[in-house]
Amino acid sequence: MVAQFLGLKLRLMGNAFRRSPWQVFGLVFGLLYGLLITVIVVGVLIGARLVPDVASVQAVLVVIGSIVVLGFAVLPLIFGVDDTLDPRRFSLFGMPNRQLSTGLLLSALIGVPSLVLTICALGTVITWSRDPATTIMALISAVLIILTCVLASRVSTSLASFALATRRSREFGGVIGILIIVLVSPVVFLLLTVDWGRDGLGVVSGLSAWLGWTPLGAAWSIPGDAAAGAWGAALLKLVIAAATVGLLWLAWTALVAKMLVTPAREAHVKAYLGLGWFGRLRGGPTAAIAARSMTYWGRDPRYWIAIVMIPAVPILIIVALTLGGIPAHYASLVPLPMICLFLGWTIHNDIAYDNTAIWLHIVSGTRGIADRVGRIFPPILVGIPVVVIGSLITTAVFGDWAVLPAVGALSGAILLIGLGLSSVGSVVFPYPATKPGDSPFTQPQTSGASAALVQSISFFAIIILASPIIVFLVLGLTVSPIWLGIAPVAAIVLGFGCLFGGLYLGARAFDRRGPELMAFANRND
Repeated sequence: MVAQFLGLKLRLMGNAFRRSPWQVFGLVFGLLYGLLITVIVVGVLIGARLVPDVASVQAVLVVIGSIVVLGFAVLPLIFGVDDTLDPRRFSLFGMPNRQLSTGLLLSALIGVPSLVLTICALGTVITWSRDPATTIMALISAVLIILTCVLASRVSTSLASFALATRRSREFGGVIGILIIVLVSPVVFLLLTVDWGRDGLGVVSGLSAWLGWTPLGAAWSIPGDAAAGAWGAALLKLVIAAATVGLLWLAWTALVAKMLVTPAREAHVKAYLGLGWFGRLRGGPTAAIAARSMTYWGRDPRYWIAIVMIPAVPILIIVALTLGGIPAHYASLVPLPMICLFLGWTIHNDIAYDNTAIWLHIVSGTRGIADRVGRIFPPILVGIPVVVIGSLITTAVFGDWAVLPAVGALSGAILLIGLGLSSVGSVVFPYPATKPGDSPFTQPQTSGASAALVQSISFFAIIILASPIIVFLVLGLTVSPIWLGIAPVAAIVLGFGCLFGGLYLGARAFDRRGPELMAFANRND
């Protein structure tokens, strides 16, 4: 029976080479990339055999190995995995649960990540082949490492099949995953500040000493303790690693049994009562477009990505500036204007998000000013409380309430300038975007250098136009407080000037470029 599962997995992998040329290219590239990683890692592991400092080798392997185990356990939960051998597909064959669990587990060893893991884990046996007893412990730990990672992946994939069965839940999980990655990135900044030549080994040793007693790093730490003569610690960690494998095996068999009698979860159609934003915003075309834009912002995953990422901006900026040596109270002035910058820049390609639905505006004779004003309603509605509350928090952290008008004016002006430029850019320079209904993590193949150029120009143009206000604020902090009173005046002139000018020019461009916009939408359908 096990041989049949392994043969089935091999045939499924072989069928992957019968797909489109680009998919085959991606598969071959993945295989070559995995082979390259394997060769490099095995070479390093063989070289580590010659290092006399056992503690240093153990510390590095435990930290890196713990990250590998965590990746196998967490990534399927965040992004979901297309399980080609889902246990539900064998529900009608009447196989015993334990036999099915064993066959599916062994078949999971056939795959690029699992094969790379297996070869690298066995490579650690070479690293620790310093005496017969240590070699035996290294071989046992390698088997435990492989089983831990594969079982953790299978358990996570099964849990993801329950939690991320629908497309909306997978997209939400992906958004949360990206947010987690962004929030964890300050740790990377902190690691970059470590003087690895002087303190690096101490940092790694401290982490490995803790991780070695956890399910993540226990199996990786066993042969190092054995090589150092700490057999008591090695045996205790062997118990922890074996217990981890046992618990994961029980969880896997229980999930298989549950999945055999549980159909795949289907998306529930949510019943909406009333007209939503269309009922709240009553009026003409401007109100209708504003209501539709608010509906998009609340339901379209393509907008979720930008909205979720915006709150993470302050953390990254403060950490980066603080590590760069800028005093914390000065660094606290930067996050709010950056949030407003991204918020105003969010709609710079809004028309492309409509795809072919833009024809409704064109054939119905909707005036360009109605389209332009309606689309800025969501960022304005979100931006007003952000500017007000954010200015109060920023000033309180800075410690001088005299900067409150300048900080609020600068942030509001950046938002208005961004909305004004976006009102023009989305009409004059649209570029292909993810289509409605597609995953927000996919990118259209037609977007390339032109899209990157438009994004860069539209982003930095906001900063350039707001630079006089930024200069006045800096002068007010460093030269004379008089400039703090000039900054709000300049912010009002530049902010509302760019907003109204952008709405006017964008409206005229929309009225004039209707056929071009329809051609753009049809070309990228």
